[in-house]
Amino acid sequence: MSSDDLVRMSRQIAQFFEPYPREEAVAGVQEHLVKFWTPAMRAELFVLRQGGHRDLHPLVTDAVDRLLEGAGV
Repeated sequence: MSSDDLVRMSRQIAQFFEPYPREEAVAGVQEHLVKFWTPAMRAELFVLRQGGHRDLHPLVTDAVDRLLEGAGV
C-alpha cells in the first residue's frame, strides 16, 4: 500500500475521533490501528512517523508514538 494511502486513511480515522476529548481520541486511533490495520500497515506508518512525515494528523502521531513505546503493539 502506498504511503499516501496510509496517510489518507489514518487522517480519516483521526478526523472521526477529533470531537472526542484528546485522551479518548488518541486511544481510539490507537485501538483502531491495532484492531484493523495489518502489522505491515502499522510498520509502514511507524516508518512514516519516525521519518517526520508532515501530513500525519496529530492524533495519529500521538497514537503511533504510544504504539512505538510498546503500549499496545
